[in-house]
Amino acid sequence: MAFITEWFWFFLLLPFAALSGWVIGRRGGERHSDTQVSRLSTTYFRGLNYLLNEQADKAIELFLHIAELDKDTFETQVALGHLFRRRGEVDRAIRLHQGLVQRPDLSDQQKVQALLALGEDYMRSGLLDRAETVFTDLAKIDQRAPQALKHLIGIYQSERDWPKAIENASRYEAVTGEPMGKLIAQFECELADRLRASGDVDGARAAVARAYAADSGSVRAGMLEGRIELDAGNDAAAIRAFERAARHDADYLPEILPALLPAYDRVGDQPGARRFLAEMSEHYRGISPVLALTKLVEAEDGVPAARNYLAQQLKDRPSVRGEAALIELTLAEGSDEVRTLNDLKHITDQLLVRNPSYRCNRCGFGARSHHWQCPSCKEWGTIKPLLNYAVV
Repeated sequence: MAFITEWFWFFLLLPFAALSGWVIGRRGGERHSDTQVSRLSTTYFRGLNYLLNEQADKAIELFLHIAELDKDTFETQVALGHLFRRRGEVDRAIRLHQGLVQRPDLSDQQKVQALLALGEDYMRSGLLDRAETVFTDLAKIDQRAPQALKHLIGIYQSERDWPKAIENASRYEAVTGEPMGKLIAQFECELADRLRASGDVDGARAAVARAYAADSGSVRAGMLEGRIELDAGNDAAAIRAFERAARHDADYLPEILPALLPAYDRVGDQPGARRFLAEMSEHYRGISPVLALTKLVEAEDGVPAARNYLAQQLKDRPSVRGEAALIELTLAEGSDEVRTLNDLKHITDQLLVRNPSYRCNRCGFGARSHHWQCPSCKEWGTIKPLLNYAVV
């Protein structure tokens, strides 16, 4: 990553070497132009060499010297500010970019660029209120500044201000044409969770409806709808919502089954539960629907039938959790090898405790509990249950 970053600065600063060399050469007159251009170019390439060798301090010293020779070179000043921020001198970057913003000779495009850099400085230093002001003003100055809107979305996510995050995500979609429905649906679900926790059921239902409008396949909206219906005592409606969510994305089945199965039980629809679990077993290669169906078979047909069913299923989808369940059923049958099986079950349980049950499919972050936003890469909806470890 460091190598890529250095090449970014190399390609960013290389044109400035040629441009600044040409300008200074012109200003120096015909007689000294070749010498000045040569000296400036040599200095620039020395600075770039320092960057490529991760010697940022020496590089900045040289670029500061070049900037002193020509204070009007806007791009050089912006690049220096980025270098200051990158090595942690955020206050220095702020001062430099503030000075640029106040210059009266900037074009509209340069003004936007300087404001973006200043807002990013504020974000890096944790001054989110100042960053918000800068990006809000920038969005008003130039509605085609999507980067400002993107930063505002990030700020409002950090502040958990979901209405403003939704507003700016909608504006970003309108400006860029980039679909933001899935992200907006996540924000609406965050809002619905908050409203549900505060007892505002109607508000929560409205937020869920807006989430569906933004992303008709939102699994999270379906799960929230199911929980709202459970709170209201509407088990049949909850079952429909949970089933729909599972069919949208079966990977979330382990998160859905703990609430769905008791609802089936309360309405007395065990055949419906078995049909749904059999359907999910065909579409989801994890062990969760198999384990749930095993419990139903055990309750209705007895331990031997449940053990035979699970043993057959594990031939096609081996699973540590499935193995633990099979050992437990074998123990319940009263096998002569009870001590050995107890030892095996203990070892299996220890393995399960040490392994994550969830993983982010974007950055690989492992977790023992589910998060809608990955704590590592901050992406939404990327953490899903692992097939063989998910708990029913």
